[in-house]
Amino acid sequence: MIFRLLNIQGIAGLAVSIALGLLLVIQKGETRHWKKQSRQFEQLYRKGEAALAGTIANYRAAAETARAADRANLARVATEQRTINERTSNDFEARLAAAHSLAQRLRGQTASAAADRRGGGATPVSGLAAPAGGAAEAAGEDGLPLADRELATEQAIQLDELIKWVRAQAAVDADGQKK
Repeated sequence: MIFRLLNIQGIAGLAVSIALGLLLVIQKGETRHWKKQSRQFEQLYRKGEAALAGTIANYRAAAETARAADRANLARVATEQRTINERTSNDFEARLAAAHSLAQRLRGQTASAAADRRGGGATPVSGLAAPAGGAAEAAGEDGLPLADRELATEQAIQLDELIKWVRAQAAVDADGQKK
């Protein structure tokens, strides 16, 4: 009876309806599948974004830590260099003062020896050469005058202290790593 009502057009319509129904069911399954996949991809994306944000934060923190360590190292090196400069300057001034004091004593010995030789009341012995006025005068006869010797001593002290300063500065650990 139903088949009597159905003709070719009805059967084709029914077949198309069944096919469309099947396609609708398949499409619903595909939609569910891709929604599930989409949620998974979104979760992966959010995890990746969170990991990237964490990595960026870690790099920024590490960079700030490195900058702080560099500032501390710079302060330490500057303090060490300042200490070396002060110590070298003090040593130089002390050695220079000692050299000047020694030169002054030598001048005094030379002057007193010359005064003793000329100012004595005794008659000089004839036929003998006049004695040297002391060690300073004897050395001055064959070498540099006293003023030039003092200048050479100052320059030697200067060079010696400069060498010590350069070695001390070179020994400063600027990288903050023990050698």
